[in-house]
Amino acid sequence: MNATLMAQNAYTTATTAVKTPRSIELDVFSRVTRRLSRKFEETNYPEFARALHENRHLWTLLAVDVADPDNGLPQDLRARLFYLAEFTLQHTSKVLAGTGNVDILHEINSSVMRGLRQQGEAR
Repeated sequence: MNATLMAQNAYTTATTAVKTPRSIELDVFSRVTRRLSRKFEETNYPEFARALHENRHLWTLLAVDVADPDNGLPQDLRARLFYLAEFTLQHTSKVLAGTGNVDILHEINSSVMRGLRQQGEAR
């Protein structure tokens, strides 16, 4: 590799976009939400159960974060997110027991993703 190519590669790597905390949150919600697909419920229940567990874990982490007094979000938003976390955890148990529908979990995650996108656009 000649010096010019090495220099171009070095500068290309250095200009790679840095992810913001909101974009990382959006990426995680997107990945988890994609896995909450009904196709897994119907064709691969163990994979579906893993996706539900992953979603439950995400919401547990979010609840811990918004319960922290040092969290910078407005109190009202923190309270609403905590409520959604509680609902999600309870509803996940119902889905696993066969008495709940995964669609509401998918919709909640999608709503959070819309909010994260709007927040990113507002900055």
